[in-house]
Amino acid sequence: MAGHDHDHDHHHDHDHDHGSELSETQLRVRALETVLTEKGYIDPTAIDAIIEAYETKIGPRNGAVVVAKAWTDPAFKKALLEDATKAVASMGHMSRVGDHLVAVENTPQRHNMIVCTLCSCYPWEVLGLPPVWYKSAPYRSRAVKDPRGVLADFGISMPKDTEVRVWDSTAETRFIVLPMRPAGTEGWSEDKLADLVTRDSMIGTGLPLKPSETK
Repeated sequence: MAGHDHDHDHHHDHDHDHGSELSETQLRVRALETVLTEKGYIDPTAIDAIIEAYETKIGPRNGAVVVAKAWTDPAFKKALLEDATKAVASMGHMSRVGDHLVAVENTPQRHNMIVCTLCSCYPWEVLGLPPVWYKSAPYRSRAVKDPRGVLADFGISMPKDTEVRVWDSTAETRFIVLPMRPAGTEGWSEDKLADLVTRDSMIGTGLPLKPSETK
């Protein structure tokens, strides 16, 4: 059975209404984008490409570098699991004021998955922009009720004897998953290992790439 480390009595100190998928700021940005597009000042396709890059490449690279270092440096891994905020800050990836980053380690016995059940709290400083599905109501509810089903939707099948633990992010505490290092990567450099770390593997809805899956 999945372990749910939730505190449903906590309060999310957000600048947005939980009843809406978009914050007031996001709505204003959307409106401004529409006006600028209509006037021909910006190309929405170009904006989408930039956002996608930050979602899938630029932003998650920070977290990938952190994971790769943890895979190769036992002392750093220990520091990361004890105080991720401090460990990540030592690499130059500073958290915003009020954020407390917690790293949770995947093992053969336990697979961790991150969700924010009330809205979309997310460790921007290490994972970049949150994917659209992370903010969706179906993911936020199903991740808690049926985590194995959600993993299956992402193409991940966990052994029955592997515990799936769901961690609920808050305005004060964010999580990053430390995935298991892929086999066959002995002797690899941190840069090369970082290429194996995907955004989804740091959320827990995916796994790192295998050596054969890289170019």
